[in-house]
Amino acid sequence: MLVQNLAVLVLAGFVGFAVISKVPNTLHTPLMSGTNAIHGIVLLGGLIVAGLGAQSALDKVLLVIAITFGTINVVGGFLVTDRMLGMFKDRPNRISPDRTKR
Repeated sequence: MLVQNLAVLVLAGFVGFAVISKVPNTLHTPLMSGTNAIHGIVLLGGLIVAGLGAQSALDKVLLVIAITFGTINVVGGFLVTDRMLGMFKDRPNRISPDRTKR
């Protein structure tokens, strides 16, 4: 059973890499929002399974890894999305080098 699960994990990694590498730059931010939602679900699922009680030490280690990576991706995704949205905010008028306003 473990070998089958590892095979699915490796194949999913290859498929994910193939799909993400073909995404154009203009769609990267909306795609990141979708992956934030997916990792939020992974994070919630990991917390629920951890709360119900993991049976073995391997289960506990995998849960900690899933929760850690899910948290890193969600927080990083929100930081990047906030930075991208900050690029569209109006900036106050700045003084140009010749001391006149733009």
